[in-house]
Amino acid sequence: MTTTDTPTDITAETSDGFDANPIPFSEEELGQIAYNGDGLVGAIVQDASDHAVLMFAWMNPESLRRTLETGRTWFWSRSRREYWCKGETSGDRQYVRSVHYDCDGDALLVVVDQAGAGACHTGNRSCFYRAFGDEPRDR
Repeated sequence: MTTTDTPTDITAETSDGFDANPIPFSEEELGQIAYNGDGLVGAIVQDASDHAVLMFAWMNPESLRRTLETGRTWFWSRSRREYWCKGETSGDRQYVRSVHYDCDGDALLVVVDQAGAGACHTGNRSCFYRAFGDEPRDR
């Protein structure tokens, strides 16, 4: 499956020990999301096991729906202008355990089981491995 295809067979038990399970939702809940002027909402991805913040990415209504329907994280790439399912290229997949929206509906928190080496395209576990005032280091 390419990243632009509609998900069909992504909800299944996998070889990395996690299951992709749909997250129940209603159209009313989806209507609570406040997308920005570009039709996007920010999504913070957090590890279910230790609560580490793994990454930040953008979702539009379709990628949010795909995430909820498949139990895998789907995002909208602003640079490539296409959908991408986290880990389909790297193998470092994310299996969604819950999705929360904040009080204003303008931010999402996606809690996942992270498979593979981690969430960052650099090979780090988290995209937030650098701190101001510190030398860059892996975490």
